[in-house]
Amino acid sequence: MALPLDGLVAYEFGSNVAGPFAGSILAELGATLIKIERPEGDDARSWGPPFAPDGTATIFHALNRNKKSVTVDLKDPAQLQKLRERIAADGDIVVQNMRPGAMKRLGLDSETLLEMNPRLIYCNLNAFGADGPLKDRPGYDALMQAFGGIMSVTGEEGQAPVRCGISVIDMGTGMWCAIGILSALFRRGVSGKGGLVDAALFETAVQWMTFYSADYQTTGNPPKRHGSGVRGIAPYEAFECADGYLIVAASNDRLFIKLADAIGQPEWKADPRFATNPKRDANRVELKRQLSNMLIQQPRAHWQSILDEAGVPNAPTQSIDEVLEHPQTVAAGMVQQVAGAPFGLIGLPLSFDRERPGPALEGAGSGPGQ
Repeated sequence: MALPLDGLVAYEFGSNVAGPFAGSILAELGATLIKIERPEGDDARSWGPPFAPDGTATIFHALNRNKKSVTVDLKDPAQLQKLRERIAADGDIVVQNMRPGAMKRLGLDSETLLEMNPRLIYCNLNAFGADGPLKDRPGYDALMQAFGGIMSVTGEEGQAPVRCGISVIDMGTGMWCAIGILSALFRRGVSGKGGLVDAALFETAVQWMTFYSADYQTTGNPPKRHGSGVRGIAPYEAFECADGYLIVAASNDRLFIKLADAIGQPEWKADPRFATNPKRDANRVELKRQLSNMLIQQPRAHWQSILDEAGVPNAPTQSIDEVLEHPQTVAAGMVQQVAGAPFGLIGLPLSFDRERPGPALEGAGSGPGQ
């Protein structure tokens, strides 16, 4: 299939998760993605166990499919000059998440490369951004989940802060990079000129806190943790059943009435504590107690059947094996086989004309020096 970025050449100076995730999006969308690695390779190659049979960490395969990997000794002036000239000659995009100041010292910064190639789209992915007192400080996903406030609203109230189980800030910032690059490419199509895109882990974390920010500025009260639930909506969380947990999402008054009827609790509809969503939220502890006492008596499938029939949104909390084996995952074609990877990799969650982009390169991302 013809992909949106077919014919474009992108250079990735990325390591770990954030930069490579941004680069992987560009590669999945059709760009020829050239990953520049140090002679020892991306740090993520050794982020294990687990390791693939080729000795490379599984996380590296997951983040670097569909890329061409090239080793460059960034301490060698001759190799650096060749790299600058190549980017100036054929580069459309550069995305980098090197330590602050590193690209400037190497002469691979936006000012240098944009002067050589005015049509270039250059994307900086930093920890704290281009400005401010922390602009030169490095950072990682867990640090930003803490510093940006996300850990303050994740987990159970009264317990230790909890990090989201995925690298949500790294991958979220990679997505913002892709959005910024695509926007800059659209602008270039009009003006003929490239430009600079800046994204930052900290800024992504703060942006993800958008409605908590609105809550605090309205009430003056810092938000609380609600475990699997969310502020302002009840019931909308995981409840224990006889064989696992089930999310019940009766997120408005109409759905709550359906829930009450479906599980044989019509009296809830007349209970003033549960009459409206704000009242249910105020009495969420009692509502959870009553609903938990019911759901624990039967397995998840029993309640799923009843709630599905009533039109009440629900979902079991699945482990990754259940997710991968589920017929919906299979039907969507989300798991793709890639040459060079010893296991299936998750595809891009986008389709064009009902077709999902798939593997493009033989053995892409399997080792430095390709």
